Amino acid sequence: MPMFTAPDGTELAYRVSGEGEPLVVLPGGPLRASVYLGDLGGLADRRRLILLDLRGTGDSARPADPATYRCDRQVDDVEALRVHLGRERMDVLAHSAGGSLAMLYAARYPQRVSGLALITVNPWALGRPATAQERLAAARLRRGEAWFDDAFPAFRAWLGGEGEPDPAVVGAFFHGRWDDAARAHEAAVDEQTCAEGEERFLDPAAFDPPALRSALAEVTAPVLVLAGELDGGPRPDRARLVADAFPNAEFAVQPGAGHYPWLDDPGRFAGRVGDFLARAGRPGAAHRG
Repeated sequence: MPMFTAPDGTELAYRVSGEGEPLVVLPGGPLRASVYLGDLGGLADRRRLILLDLRGTGDSARPADPATYRCDRQVDDVEALRVHLGRERMDVLAHSAGGSLAMLYAARYPQRVSGLALITVNPWALGRPATAQERLAAARLRRGEAWFDDAFPAFRAWLGGEGEPDPAVVGAFFHGRWDDAARAHEAAVDEQTCAEGEERFLDPAAFDPPALRSALAEVTAPVLVLAGELDGGPRPDRARLVADAFPNAEFAVQPGAGHYPWLDDPGRFAGRVGDFLARAGRPGAAHRG
């Protein structure tokens, strides 16, 4: 895998998938190796995906200082990747917790972002993460599915702080389609996640919501915020708060999708995001008409 060196000397890796203009992709998890993203439902047919393994995940090295797992401490890793790629500006796609990193990057380096796609992003960085009540409300939308009666009590207990549930049981609530591909996706979570840094990534000290809102209000690059209709973390109305933070954002809800919309309907996902990125790259796209 291609490698580059972060400012603190940590060796970081990234995967490349597809051809065309590069699209830097920041994984969620938090701190899940980028392999879980696959080719983003065929988006690699339209763009060359640069899928970053954040520090401590995938083929990237663990940092000497565990404090650098914190989200804000990884912003300059993203900037180092841009420099490594030799790009003056770059399109960025971020999923879930990776959206907090993407927003901090856009706030610190707005002139380096040409387009930003934020996929099922829980607005931790804005101080407005999804609540347990919202997650349960979204879960209840699945009532009537064959697995619901077994999964819902375990999901509710987990949200109440009663330990980690079996992903094979509660994972259904994160997917619009609970099929074999979704089960395999959930089964790989633990082995793909950096347990050492997972909690550090979302340390509240990493975020200053008022300052971030002020900075994002000055970001002129086009932004797409895409939510899943069935997702609970965030529900669509919570995801809209992310779009509201930018002056040039569009908001979309993918029907029937959960937290991983490229798995639930690959064609719809790749088409919606690919079309947005194509528009974002046109002259004048950074300015609302």
